[in-house]
Amino acid sequence: MSSHPDPRALGAFLRACRAQLTPQDCGLPTTDTARRVTGLRREEVATLAAISVDYYTRLEQGRVRASTPVLATLTHALHLDEDQQQHLYRLAGRTNDQPHRHPPTPRVRPAVRRLLDHLTHTPALVLGKRLDVLAWNPAATALYTDFAAIPAHHRNYLRLMFTHPAIRALHKNWAQDAQEAVAALRMEAGTDPHDPDLARLVGELSLQDPDFRTWWAEHRVTSATYGTKHYRHPLVGDLTLDCDTWASPDHSGQRLMVLTAEPDSPTHDALRILASWTQPLRA
Repeated sequence: MSSHPDPRALGAFLRACRAQLTPQDCGLPTTDTARRVTGLRREEVATLAAISVDYYTRLEQGRVRASTPVLATLTHALHLDEDQQQHLYRLAGRTNDQPHRHPPTPRVRPAVRRLLDHLTHTPALVLGKRLDVLAWNPAATALYTDFAAIPAHHRNYLRLMFTHPAIRALHKNWAQDAQEAVAALRMEAGTDPHDPDLARLVGELSLQDPDFRTWWAEHRVTSATYGTKHYRHPLVGDLTLDCDTWASPDHSGQRLMVLTAEPDSPTHDALRILASWTQPLRA
């Protein structure tokens, strides 16, 4: 314990921090409804931090002591800098065991990058533990989108399925595919339930999309190691692709996702056409 907790001061600090943020700052949808509070509502902060509204309300009122995992999620939900994080933990009487700086983007092994380069007509992605898109090949760019044009902190497979109009429209069976992706993330969450970045992702998507909110609450899990994807591409039409994923042997939590088509099928020919239109791009 770093100091004696000061519940009233902690509550005042939390209120001040959320008053300084707007929904736009946190990627939340805007509405025409007049807001009765300055900054974020308690309900919005609670959802972003993946905690109950009642628990967060009691925190602001000084009626409950915050745990270290909750403090970690609040630092992300409220976009606190390092000085503010230290102050938050000090007021709560907790020790900040979290790294002071954001961890570097996970590295993709050179051998995996070479494999991506060799899959010239086969879309392939490297996904991280939270389904972050870490690397891709030109064929994946041709199929999905130019991942390089998307900010790294938004380059998440699940986030893009719910928020990127072109990727969402690509899926002929979007609801089924999206539910499977949510279940895959829910299974990953079981390996590190206190991951603050995961909590932030879940909180943001819960506020932005009611379908995500419903499916996340169902606690369905799946390893999603293989299956069939049905896409409708705006340039080459309908595609039927076998989707297989392999876990990295280095225990990094990374997975290689590869989409293949039956030889000499219309989808196989369409992938070759797409690949021919895409300039070589590397993650």
